[in-house]
Amino acid sequence: MTRKKRRLYMLGLALLGLGAAAALTLTAFEDNIVFFFSPTQLQTQQVGDRNFRLGGLVEQGSVTKLPDGVTTRFVVTDTVNSVPVTYRGQLPDLFREGQGVVAEGRLAGGVFQAREVLAKHDENYMPPEVADALKQAEHFKATTKTLKPSS
Repeated sequence: MTRKKRRLYMLGLALLGLGAAAALTLTAFEDNIVFFFSPTQLQTQQVGDRNFRLGGLVEQGSVTKLPDGVTTRFVVTDTVNSVPVTYRGQLPDLFREGQGVVAEGRLAGGVFQAREVLAKHDENYMPPEVADALKQAEHFKATTKTLKPSS
């Protein structure tokens, strides 16, 4: 084998190794990426069987504690659409109706199964994703109102 062929084989092996390393890195990132959706975005996008974050406001009058004392059901809304949520565990102290919340979990049968619930940390803060989703929902609500024919 000539020196030129040997260098070419070494270069090919190096590129193959680099490609394999890049593929493994991207696969690892894909498993750890958690997307954020509002209830309105869930109506239009397919999320499949992946973990994602759901954000919005806890709907007034929707929080119920199940008899087991550990499971809580509530509804997250962006003022246009709502998604029922079930959470098993202790809720944050700042969790309450009408406040911003971000829940991480997956959708199963139309109900969001949360494995973690995060509440805002003071009355002046709302997670940026939730604030953006609410602004977008209000914009959507305003445009749908203007499109309806008046009586």
